[in-house]
Amino acid sequence: MNDNFQGNAYARATPAITTLDTRNRVLRNTYWLLALSMIPTVAGAWIGLQLGLGTPAPGQTHASAAPLMLMFIFMMGLIFAIQRFRNSALGVGLLLGFTFLEGMWLSILLGFVLAFSNGVALISLAFGGTAITFAAMATIGTVVKRDLSGMGRFLFVGLIVIVLASIANLFLHIPALMLTISVLAIMIFSAFLVFDVQRVVNGGETNYVSATLSIYLDLINIFSNLLMLLGIFGGNRD
Repeated sequence: MNDNFQGNAYARATPAITTLDTRNRVLRNTYWLLALSMIPTVAGAWIGLQLGLGTPAPGQTHASAAPLMLMFIFMMGLIFAIQRFRNSALGVGLLLGFTFLEGMWLSILLGFVLAFSNGVALISLAFGGTAITFAAMATIGTVVKRDLSGMGRFLFVGLIVIVLASIANLFLHIPALMLTISVLAIMIFSAFLVFDVQRVVNGGETNYVSATLSIYLDLINIFSNLLMLLGIFGGNRD
């Protein structure tokens, strides 16, 4: 379930010096494209729920990991393609296609949570928590004067650890490891939000497609891991 970490390491572009007007335009376009990307995400999640993605086959306690790994690999390929064509309209189209598939991937977790009698409330709570986190971290990234570029190396190491642990847990299904991954992921991707927003504000990221991809992945990981924790500790089977 905690396997939405793909691509964040690759979705970081080379720093560049830009004018204040350019920085503001990139930030504005990033937020607009980020808002637009939520539409295919919701559509993908709805379709995934209708298809029953992630539902275990009869006689199995867990869904097969093989189809999920194939989807994971395909989405990784899309991320490389987005970065390759980030300076064209094709990059925008690929990004929206990626967010659609991300929504389908997310439907696996949504299906798990909706099985609880309070599932809708948990999803709403996770959405609200993610929105508050985004507002807080984006504000910090915008107003903080200290250069945070040095934290990128530490965040990258933490990201790699989470990715490897998440892939392993696709096959191991260890509850304690899943909980540890979720807690660490929320912390790391919240820090990534500050880092990614400041890169745009300071001119380190000059392409709004790349910026949107990075921030989108931060948000989707915060939401999914927060929802996982809420489902585990607050889910009601009654």
